[in-house]
Amino acid sequence: MSKKGIAILGATGSVGTQALDVIRAFPDKFEAVVLTCGSNAELLIKQALEFKPKSVVVTDPTQYKKVKEALAFQDTTVLYGEEGLIEVVQYAEIGIVLNAIVGSAGLKPTVMAIQSRKDIALANKETLVVAGELIMALVKEYGVNMLPVDSEHSAIFQCLVGEEQNPIEKIYVTASGGPFRGRKRDELLQVTKAQALKHPNWSMGAKITIDSASLMNKGLEVIEAKWLFDLAIDQVDVIVHPQSIVHSLVQFKDGSMKAQMGVPDMKLPIQYALTYPARFENNFERFNFMDYPTLHFEKADMETFRNLALAYETLRAGGNKSCILNAANEVVVAAFLADKIGFLEMSDVIENTLEKVEFIANPTLEDYLETDRLARLITKEIIKD
Repeated sequence: MSKKGIAILGATGSVGTQALDVIRAFPDKFEAVVLTCGSNAELLIKQALEFKPKSVVVTDPTQYKKVKEALAFQDTTVLYGEEGLIEVVQYAEIGIVLNAIVGSAGLKPTVMAIQSRKDIALANKETLVVAGELIMALVKEYGVNMLPVDSEHSAIFQCLVGEEQNPIEKIYVTASGGPFRGRKRDELLQVTKAQALKHPNWSMGAKITIDSASLMNKGLEVIEAKWLFDLAIDQVDVIVHPQSIVHSLVQFKDGSMKAQMGVPDMKLPIQYALTYPARFENNFERFNFMDYPTLHFEKADMETFRNLALAYETLRAGGNKSCILNAANEVVVAAFLADKIGFLEMSDVIENTLEKVEFIANPTLEDYLETDRLARLITKEIIKD
């Protein structure tokens, strides 16, 4: 059997590096054809020297020259920017594109990969948050697989295998609750960046860790799940589960429920997306019930964590509203990490942006991209004021 060619967009991030661990574990099954990064040139160079991909792409203009010079004597082409991303996802050698780019920058490469009839392993939830209706229509049109990598969506996907004829009543997306679970708004007025970056269960990049602390990450996952599994909004619920052992649940029309469980480790959903429909033996950590004699579940607090409520509101509004939400969130998280706004202010600014950006009921790809641009500008202006 020939190796499956993989393009990893965002190879230097948390998901990307773990995907390379999976490739290392199965060198006879997979080949890293493309690796890309934003600004972590040092790690990309190291990865390229080890995996010898056909191409690498750098999207940070200040790091391109450094990577180009470091790989000058290798058989690896060094490309730059969004144009580079769009070019490499079309390579004939690629069987699946793992999109682990952070933010809406993952949208256009995903569109091109689908149109090039590549299966997508999606860790970039913003692609479906920004343009879910358009993306899933393209998936259907071009007959490709959209395989979720987020642990929650992978769990739902795994629960649905073999259940194609059985209608879903509801899905429950689980949330750890982040570092501030149980706190009320007055207790969050003075929280620091360092406190928000201390996730109790998962090791992730800064942006997604802040999203987890504010519950925006769960809001984005609700939007993603709605499109990924073709559900009505009231079929998607969030339940807080502090141990992060039950990754998500599906309830069917007869009332029966299926859950996918395991230790908090992204390598398993990454591997399943790359090997689907097969399951390959591995040496990942196994779950032991005796380590978790009690599992807790509780209702999500949408009053304290307003971002989750905003996500539901944008879904109900439809059109380009979720695109506005995502763009505003990316800007406010960067501002919070730069100590320009407080933790609770993030929701206030996002809500303000949602009111100010023009609503488009049936957006095209160009409309989504323009909405994204305008929402970022308006959010930055609100923060300055």
